[in-house]
Amino acid sequence: MEDRPQTAVSARREAILRRLHTAGFASIADLSDMLGVSDMTIRRDLRRLSEAGELRIVHGGASLPHGTLRTAGFARRAGQQARSKRRIAECAVDLIDIGSTVAVDAGTTAYELATHLPAGFSGSLITHSVPVLQHMLGRPAARVVALGGELLADSQALVGDITIRSLAGLRADVFFLAATAVGPGGVYVAANVERPTKQAFIEACDRVVLLADHTKFAASAPILLTAFDAVHVLVTDAAPPDEVARALRKADVELIVCGD
Repeated sequence: MEDRPQTAVSARREAILRRLHTAGFASIADLSDMLGVSDMTIRRDLRRLSEAGELRIVHGGASLPHGTLRTAGFARRAGQQARSKRRIAECAVDLIDIGSTVAVDAGTTAYELATHLPAGFSGSLITHSVPVLQHMLGRPAARVVALGGELLADSQALVGDITIRSLAGLRADVFFLAATAVGPGGVYVAANVERPTKQAFIEACDRVVLLADHTKFAASAPILLTAFDAVHVLVTDAAPPDEVARALRKADVELIVCGD
């Protein structure tokens, strides 16, 4: 039966809640496709989670039982390539030691990584992402350092001089970097206002792990954040184009391609 063993049921329901905390709403059809079970099983899961006060059943799916900090733009981007982002997060968390200091960028893939932190993670997390901060309220074993700054509403990120000054004196073992586009020239972002904060994170961390799903290789963005020389690892869900692969090898970047 689909609801056995019980550990599979728990894992499935945790995945449903992660999806809701990312996007604010999930349809029954999308959840069924994402988890590979029937609509009936999803409806049963939603009913149990609703009874526990974890979510609210609405027409066609479920939503969080309270307001969320996600903007419509953030929720829309979270729903794009959701399965790819989940695979990337599941791979990338293997690079985290449970007692390490981790810096997490803003963006939906970086947020997905935060939701997949190991259950026993007891280290420190540094971030300027409002959704990541909200998620970490439920992880009391971790020490969380929130960076101040000016709120960039669409990205749900705190940026600017205050954010950069907040990083002064901080150090992290690894920074999980998000990007708008990835090409042979390096890593690109959509807006110049994001660049100084991301650069400050790069300088404050021993290792930089770039999280980028396959669509980033075909995307276009105007602002060059950094060449691949500043990146140590790229985690993606599909092999990059030949030109990008050559540039990664030249810069000695480790490439991790996550399967299903």
